[in-house]
Amino acid sequence: MAPVSSTTDGPSATALTDTPLMSSTTQAQTVGIVRGSPDLSVAIARPEVTPGRTNEVTLQVINDGETSLSTPQTREIVTTARNVRLTAEADDNPLSVETGTRALGAVTETAPREVPIGVTVPNGTEPGSYELDIELEYSYTRQQSGDVTYDRERTVTVEAEVEVTKDARFRIVDVTTNTQIGDQGTIEATIRNVGARAAYDTTVALESSSAGLALGQGTSDAARIGSIAPGETVTVPYDASFTSTAPTRQYALSGQVSFETPDGIPHVDEGLSAGVAPLGEQTFAVSDVESSLRVGEDGELTATVTNDGPVAANNVVVQYAGESSSIIPIERSTAVGTLDSGESAEFALPISIGSEAESGLRSLDLAVQYRNDEGEARRYNEIAVNADVAAERDRFSVAIENRTIEAGGTRTVEVAVTNNLEEPVSDVEARLFADDPLDTGATDTGYVQSLGPGETTTMTFELTTTGSATAGSTYPISLDFRYDDADGDSQLSDTYRVPIDVIASESGGLPLPVIIVALLVVATAGLVIYRRRQ
Repeated sequence: MAPVSSTTDGPSATALTDTPLMSSTTQAQTVGIVRGSPDLSVAIARPEVTPGRTNEVTLQVINDGETSLSTPQTREIVTTARNVRLTAEADDNPLSVETGTRALGAVTETAPREVPIGVTVPNGTEPGSYELDIELEYSYTRQQSGDVTYDRERTVTVEAEVEVTKDARFRIVDVTTNTQIGDQGTIEATIRNVGARAAYDTTVALESSSAGLALGQGTSDAARIGSIAPGETVTVPYDASFTSTAPTRQYALSGQVSFETPDGIPHVDEGLSAGVAPLGEQTFAVSDVESSLRVGEDGELTATVTNDGPVAANNVVVQYAGESSSIIPIERSTAVGTLDSGESAEFALPISIGSEAESGLRSLDLAVQYRNDEGEARRYNEIAVNADVAAERDRFSVAIENRTIEAGGTRTVEVAVTNNLEEPVSDVEARLFADDPLDTGATDTGYVQSLGPGETTTMTFELTTTGSATAGSTYPISLDFRYDDADGDSQLSDTYRVPIDVIASESGGLPLPVIIVALLVVATAGLVIYRRRQ
């Protein structure tokens, strides 16, 4: 412990002189008198202080009371210092005490008190011993006799020494990080030995006091760096992570350096502090959205993705992340490569819209998957875009220039077929259907090898009318188409209905079916007459 000395101020501190005629214990037991006083002193268990910072120095206030008349049971009455107040100052030296008067309460012989104070040591302070003046004010009972108590107040000043060491001491001169909010990364702390001697077997420990910042697997982490010479700097990396809800601000770090002096004596330099701010969260934005989506068809969603994060994103992939049963991604993702901070790239996602879907403005969920500088996969989900979905349309349009057929007649029907899709189709096979009184002839199918978007071709079919067809009436015929789309998938179109008008025969007279029936009737009657005459 550092040496101390004491002085007594004021007449209240004058000691009483008593010359006992018998032992103090025997006299105290005989006359019931207790007489004595506290004797306070101050010790410093760890007096070393470091230049360039405010050091915490713990003072130990010790009471070595004395009595002239007492028993073991009554000794504490006169040796207890009550209402103790401590004031420390550093006079006539470059040190300064940052702590004001401290109230300690009672200090007994069996319960010393510890008092931490702040002592600032300026940079450049020469190593050596420096004195602190410590003033102690307290009250106590000088004598108790029966019901009569004699109380006094005392002020003493003691001196305690602190030692400005020549040992290594440290300062954090820089802290950087590549860690983003919601991600993991590295914090690098640059440590400098600003002391006069080298440090050996050095360990640098950092601690975070915020729940938003983790070091290693918890709130603190330590790294062993070996030796550091005076004036040398060492950059120490620590694994770090910021929570996704952490705000962008400075986060406090505290630290300490454990080392051995050149003499092999362990030492700890505490009180290191610094701040670090995370990089912003890696975010992406999607703009310039265009859509060729249509109910019942395949289409594309095209847009521009922009890296709004603070660092580059590698191997960027845009993904469709929705769960709608009527929106079916033909390809769920598309790659756009590496995007630097602020860089944009166009992308296209092929998407099919089910025939049960509703047309109009639809919200589609997208996600961006990428890799950070460490090659670790990351995903950003908070993207939703609006896209127009057009109403369902006929994949083909059919038209017949001449929609008439004579009652009881047969004719060739030429059907103009147009591809309404925005993609070419191939192996287009059309089939004609008709119900009584219309009927398909020998040619009820048509075929074309390919048909481009908006292209029209003419297909020829044979159509006849039965005897029940009534001139002046209109009857429907139906067509459907089986074809291969641009991806080679076989598709079947809806059924298209076209009206056919039945007209009277241009030759006049009775219709052919009626004439045939009449001839049959006449022939039958003639045959009957002939047989009767025989």
